[in-house]
Amino acid sequence: MSEEHGLTEDGKTVAPFPWLFVTKADRPQGCTGGGDIAIGNLRGLIIDQELATRLRREQVWKKEKGTKDGASPLFRNDIFSVRFDWRPTSCIKTFFDSTSMILHIDMDAFYASVEERDNPSLVGKPVIVGGSAESRGVVAAANYEARKFGVHSAMASGRARRLCPHAVVIKPRIDYYASVSRQIRDIFEQYTPLVEPLSLDEAFLDVTGSESLFGSSAEIGRLIKQRIRAELKLTASVGVATNKFVAKIASALKKPDGFVVVEAREIHAFLDPLPVGKLWGVGKVTGAVFERLRVRTIGQLRQMPLARLNELFGASGEHYWQLAHGIDDRRVVPDREAKSISNETTFAEDIADIEVLRAWLVELVEQVARRLRRHDLKGRTVELKVRFADFQTITRSMTLAKPTSITQELLDAGLELLTKRLPARHQLIRLLGFGVSKLDGSGKSQQTLFDQPDQTRQQELDRVADQITEKFGKRAIRRGTGIEKSDE
Repeated sequence: MSEEHGLTEDGKTVAPFPWLFVTKADRPQGCTGGGDIAIGNLRGLIIDQELATRLRREQVWKKEKGTKDGASPLFRNDIFSVRFDWRPTSCIKTFFDSTSMILHIDMDAFYASVEERDNPSLVGKPVIVGGSAESRGVVAAANYEARKFGVHSAMASGRARRLCPHAVVIKPRIDYYASVSRQIRDIFEQYTPLVEPLSLDEAFLDVTGSESLFGSSAEIGRLIKQRIRAELKLTASVGVATNKFVAKIASALKKPDGFVVVEAREIHAFLDPLPVGKLWGVGKVTGAVFERLRVRTIGQLRQMPLARLNELFGASGEHYWQLAHGIDDRRVVPDREAKSISNETTFAEDIADIEVLRAWLVELVEQVARRLRRHDLKGRTVELKVRFADFQTITRSMTLAKPTSITQELLDAGLELLTKRLPARHQLIRLLGFGVSKLDGSGKSQQTLFDQPDQTRQQELDRVADQITEKFGKRAIRRGTGIEKSDE
């Protein structure tokens, strides 16, 4: 490899380079034909995953006659930078692989587990984290002892107490849980910069480019799991697979403290026996249709023709078909690269109570606002996502006068969407989400003549709350919500 081929031997960053050449002598094992290489990821390098996925899907091969030394260009790349840790060209074969590797890491009963860790006398007892029955609270989290009695998150606290009257009920310490979540994220980011948080207690990690440094994706998953246990005294369940969908199912399969690896060649065997309800988007209504068709497993769904699924479910038919075949091309998108930042929660039981929904929205807004401030971002468009019991999904959005990351401003907009923009007579709600888009990282903000004193006060409140969360989690403060509630 020479400098004219786009790489240097001094270990420095070289980018962007228009072509990467591989000579016949450097050809990776298993490739045929004069050094021509199939499109794939560069193992050991952080690359543009969306480009790689598209090229793999189109099965693109690049050739160019008359190149120097009989070399063949691997693929055109005008859009990304790489850091190349120089190795002899004979080692180049270790960098080629066509498969991305994704981890889904999900903390086990996160809030309740943190409380048990901090108060060992709770271990072995049913623990419920949530508001009191008297204040119309809901369950934020329940440990596995409480779950044996039928208690689960999003359940009304009153009902939870009737199911398990001897449970220990603890008020949520959401800012403290956020500080623990930050410690978990710090561990993730020591293995890959490609971390996409879904909530305080779960995230996707793309470790494709980390395998040459830390071992296989499975080894990285085990290292992270072991470090979380050793350093934070908490357990996590880990799913390892070639895409997000399969990794997320894998992480939930053997909870708690689970670890499941699904290799690319095993995807169909892994998915086929699972109930069709495991597919994203299959709710009660869609599930009833499959039941009438006697399609009860993903394997049975996989045998259905795409045309038949489109006939039954319209645009969703192809979605079900792709998932049943284990196809999911979505890339892991870190907060800093995202075009929007959002969070959502799916309720174990459908909810109609507007006060309960309001409390859940407060939690979602606080998490999104913290993520914005962590990356010095502000957003101008606020979006509310609602999925009803029949799985119909709607979104409502509002564009603000200026970009913001102030929690109260985002919450005010979210509450208006929740209380004034939904259908007057809507069904029970299965999922609630909140997001912010049209992100601005310039650090500039437009001032108005009238709102600056209150805005300054709110910014100071957020700044202090963030500092308390990061440095003094055990003294964490909570935003008043009207009811005691928080999400796991």
